[in-house]
Amino acid sequence: MYALLILDMQVGLVHGPDKPWRGEALLNTLNSLLSKARKAGAPIFLARHIGPAGSPIEPGSPMTQLVPELVLQGDEVVFEKTRPNAFATTDLAAWLHACGSQGVVIAGMKTQYCVDSTCRAARDLGFDAVLIADGHTCIDTPALKAKDIVAHHNATLAGPFCRVVQAEDWYF
Repeated sequence: MYALLILDMQVGLVHGPDKPWRGEALLNTLNSLLSKARKAGAPIFLARHIGPAGSPIEPGSPMTQLVPELVLQGDEVVFEKTRPNAFATTDLAAWLHACGSQGVVIAGMKTQYCVDSTCRAARDLGFDAVLIADGHTCIDTPALKAKDIVAHHNATLAGPFCRVVQAEDWYF
């Protein structure tokens, strides 16, 4: 069985001053994945990145809340993380083992930080990692456009770190 893991789809990242590339399309893709996971009875996990007290993403900040566009039904496990790698200092690996998941389907934000480090960590921890090619995004940086960052990570992570699959081709 594969679990769905959605990373950092938070108000501050999605609706902040710098809009993510293909943000609306990403929300549609994530809602489709949520629906597929529920129909298959797959476990669903959503991570929220939390920063230190006094930061814009301190615990309890409205910026850390999940975006309302996600169709959540209360059957998901929502947890906080403080590192880019969603496994670091969280119970994610234990939860995946407890529900019998041999793999984790990874989607969300931000491609070059949390998505990348979580894909790499999943494989290191013995999980079959699946990255949804059209299920993650970021914002433009001074060095690269978001479109290029996403394409680069899809190409770089495919193989040694994870399988890369289009959302329409993935079934739980």
